Amino acid sequence: MINKLISAKMAGIGAYVPETILSNAYFEKIVDTSDEWIVTRTGIKTRHVVGNSGEVTSDMCIKASRQALADAHMSPEELDMIIIGTVTPDMKTPSTACFVQKALGAKNAAAMDVNAACVGYVYALTTARAYILAGMARNILVVGCETLTSITNYKDRGTCVLFGDGAGAAVVQRVDEPGVGILATHLAANGDFTDLLCVRLGGSRNPLTPENINDEGRYLYMNGSEVFKHAVRLMQSAAEKVIADAGVRAEDISLFIPHQANIRIIDSLAKRLSIPEEKLFVNIQKYGNTSSASIPIAMVEAKQQGRLKAGDLALLVSFGGGLVWGAALVRF
Repeated sequence: MINKLISAKMAGIGAYVPETILSNAYFEKIVDTSDEWIVTRTGIKTRHVVGNSGEVTSDMCIKASRQALADAHMSPEELDMIIIGTVTPDMKTPSTACFVQKALGAKNAAAMDVNAACVGYVYALTTARAYILAGMARNILVVGCETLTSITNYKDRGTCVLFGDGAGAAVVQRVDEPGVGILATHLAANGDFTDLLCVRLGGSRNPLTPENINDEGRYLYMNGSEVFKHAVRLMQSAAEKVIADAGVRAEDISLFIPHQANIRIIDSLAKRLSIPEEKLFVNIQKYGNTSSASIPIAMVEAKQQGRLKAGDLALLVSFGGGLVWGAALVRF
């Protein structure tokens, strides 16, 4: 049963990206592309990658999480749960959240991963809110993190230029005050389009074998034109749903933070939602598409730039393979 007298609020946020930066010039050397082609079609100029650092998904989660905990003035022992959105876990099992729990010393926290592609952070955030409103938890660490370069085909000119690595985290906390924090969320999926954005090999449907270990199916596949057709329309519907559910007006939104997938998708979505440029946050030019990490990384950067302040109303919306999509309306 949901307690309408309490809310789930973001008490602290944090982010981390690896040090190694790949510019478009790097890709000009390895595939048939150009800086002009990449920027025009994607908006991306650079992306941060783990490279040869040896960093894995949990390492980035831990660094972003420590920032979020410090921002919330909270110790790891106070956490009741850790939820990580990722499609690039350290291992198939156990969950990446278990590695993070151990490293942080969050001995009182349950731990689980959520696989919802680029919408992993919004799915995890929604789950955290539900646990808190149901009275089942008080403090939950939510993380979106990806090592996308581990599943990127650097021979595919259409996808290799898109992806970067990184992590973003938030401490979601119960507050005994209605109408603050995460005001509304919406999640959706359509499994009819699983083939549009997927990694075909490595699961029980198509296990890796000595015969297929070098096949391109072990990398992320994307039908870009078809994904674009669905992405803008479905993110628009999710955004409009949370605005209506929260009982606010579109003009009340202080900052629109969409998933940083592609500048054309971002611009088309903002236009459909009548979001003016000054209320749109874009950092895809620096980080590329970091999947579930893109929104929480953007939130931290927006706060650092003074574009996200206490009391501001932020609209978060994302879309990814599944197909899955979702949105959240958050009062900071």
